[in-house]
Amino acid sequence: MYARERRRQILDVLADTGRVAVTDLAAQYEVAAETIRRDLDQLAEHDLLDRVHGGAVTRHSPEVEPDLESRRITNIEAKRRIALAAASLLPADPQAAVLLDAGSSIGELLPHLAGRRGPVITNAPAIAQGALRHTDLAVHVLPGRVRPATEAAVGSTTVDAIRLLHPEVAFLGCNGLGPEGFSTPDPDEAAVKTAMARSAHRRVVLADSSKLGRTHLVTFADLADVDVLVTDAEPPEPLRAALGEAGVEVVTA
Repeated sequence: MYARERRRQILDVLADTGRVAVTDLAAQYEVAAETIRRDLDQLAEHDLLDRVHGGAVTRHSPEVEPDLESRRITNIEAKRRIALAAASLLPADPQAAVLLDAGSSIGELLPHLAGRRGPVITNAPAIAQGALRHTDLAVHVLPGRVRPATEAAVGSTTVDAIRLLHPEVAFLGCNGLGPEGFSTPDPDEAAVKTAMARSAHRRVVLADSSKLGRTHLVTFADLADVDVLVTDAEPPEPLRAALGEAGVEVVTA
């Protein structure tokens, strides 16, 4: 069976069941699990489904937010372009403190930290581990409970620690971006992102175009709370107009 036909059939199954599992599909089509993962990634890149841990769900399904491992292999080239563009927004002073949110787009920014010597602060152990490859960096990990879905520390301990900080810039991720603001599915993670945005002198959101026009449960920042949006496509109207009215600079990678 050709890949195109297999992917069409996967969409048919998804329409009937609302969710598909990699292991089930691999057995059904007698192919390797990695082949099914590539199929699902291709379909996700065309906005035909949402990737979740172990499979996929119907597009815009509120069931589960995609796990971090799925996001790491989705829209990779776009995220790398976004990170390259965002690197120009790093402070000119190499000693200036930088605050990094969790997320796959933020992870692509790490290679661009080479040569910096100031503090890099994050609530994501995986981000901290990646930053340690640049030996001149002073890497700080925020305390808190680590959410499995995003591998990010959350909770009151995390929020309290952030409130004591005053970094030069915070680089944030989001799950959705619309005229109502920047949103994410989890209230605890939203509280951490809000604290990050309030603590920094300059706030930069990295969001690939799949996030544009989508809304999730909790708004963690109004449009006016963010200074720069870095994305890989021009936002559609009326979002583009709302961003302009809020004074948000849009950088298209």
